[in-house]
This record gives sequence, structure tokens and C-alpha cells, in this order.
Amino acid sequence: MTTDAAISHQLTTRDGVVLDVRPATEADEAALSAFFDAVSEQDRRFRFFAAGEHVSHDLLDPLIHADHFSSESYIAFEHTTGELVGSGLLACDNQLDTGEVAVSVHADYRGRGVGWALLDLLAREAERRGVRRVISIESRDNHAAIEVERDKGFTPEAFEGDPTLVVLSKTIR
Repeated sequence: MTTDAAISHQLTTRDGVVLDVRPATEADEAALSAFFDAVSEQDRRFRFFAAGEHVSHDLLDPLIHADHFSSESYIAFEHTTGELVGSGLLACDNQLDTGEVAVSVHADYRGRGVGWALLDLLAREAERRGVRRVISIESRDNHAAIEVERDKGFTPEAFEGDPTLVVLSKTIR
């Protein structure tokens, strides 16, 4: 459920799901923990490159303590119910040359355009900050995310030193 923090974006997915999106705050830790409990084990592994039934505080910390310039963590709520249905992270290098993006979607909302909408938002935010390119590091087994990112203009390339991963990148300026 949404908290008192102000909604910064309202997005409509290709399926017509209306999302209220805002930056995550420290007060959202419990909601994010419950959200990631509702994400499939495979999706948690793809997002955090670690297996487990529960996402630890250490993994949630960057999501609730973004600096709001070189990093930003967004959470998306279904407009009507207030249910937390998506999480998106933009983390840029110090020079704001490259921004890494990561998106997770509640299992009940997969295939409804939530990931697409969050990926678009993250790319716009990276561009607004002057980032040259955005990347996503994916497990080669994460076919759904790779397909979405390729559809959004990302190009796959090898991840140096780990053949199980792939980097998808998109130049935005």
C-alpha cells in the first residue's frame, strides 16, 4: 500500500494497468521485503543473483537509501488497490556515463506491461540525468527480461569473465 510519500509519476501499461510510481524510502523496507517474497524464487535469483526465499536487509538497503541523483529506486503501486507491483532501480557510475537498470514485477502482474513501463521510466530518468548509456546485466536464463530489453532497443553483449551472464546496453545520448 502506498505511504505518505508523494507520487512522482503515473504510468499506464500497455494492458491498461495504471501505476502510481514514486521513489522508495526507508519506510518502504517492510513493503519491499513482502513484495520480493511475492516474486518468484527464480525472479529473485535473476534480480539479486542469489537464491533464497527472502531478500535480506543488505540487499534491500540500496533500494531504500538511494541518493536520488546517481541512484534512484522506484516502487510502483497498482492505482486502484494500492498494491506494490513493481520495483525499478537506476544506479549510475560516478561520471554519469553508464546507468545500470534492474526491474522486478510481482508474479500476478507479469506480462501486463509493468516491466516495460518501469524500464521506460528508468531510461527517461537516466537521460534526464545526462547518462550516455543504460545497461542491464541478466542471467542468460532470464529469457523474458532479455526479450523485453531487446524489444526496447537494448543490444546484447558478452559479460566479460562470466559466460552465464549477458549485458544488454542501449545508448541514449
